Amino acid sequence: MLEPMTTSLEVWPVAADEIGIWLLSGNDALREGPVMADACMFAEVDLMLAHLGIGPGSVAAVHSTSWRQEGPRQINTFMAVIKTGDFALERWPALPITVDLAEAVGKPFTHAPSEPPVPRYVDVLMHGLRHLRFLLEPGRDATTAAAMGDLWRRHLEPLDSALATMYDVQHQAV
Repeated sequence: MLEPMTTSLEVWPVAADEIGIWLLSGNDALREGPVMADACMFAEVDLMLAHLGIGPGSVAAVHSTSWRQEGPRQINTFMAVIKTGDFALERWPALPITVDLAEAVGKPFTHAPSEPPVPRYVDVLMHGLRHLRFLLEPGRDATTAAAMGDLWRRHLEPLDSALATMYDVQHQAV
């Protein structure tokens, strides 16, 4: 039976504190869907973050990084940069995002330029961090860069080469 494709949301809530960058939702993203047709995606992101006790005043930035098809749904991915005045571990079941993580999981699977990617969830997270790093570059997005602050710049710097070279392996057809 044919049916319309639905849209779902995926939100990766991340924070930077004095120690590093943290995924605040444990070991995965927040996911919700299908999204109702009269909904605002950013309002839905706010509702999803509220389940972690994160109110709109704690959100420094929300950035849409990608979309992908997964079965009968399209998933829209967002990074939510959360302000934390203290240590992330004191408030959330946070996991660190480090160079070691990037090296341990390795590069995403390659795909031909006319084929859809088949990312692992960790690839989606790392791709989202790549977007945030890009926004911090001078001349890219001054408003978001100011909202994210120097801690983000400092902690993304060690991840720079891993993020910048995520897609540097050329696909080999089999």
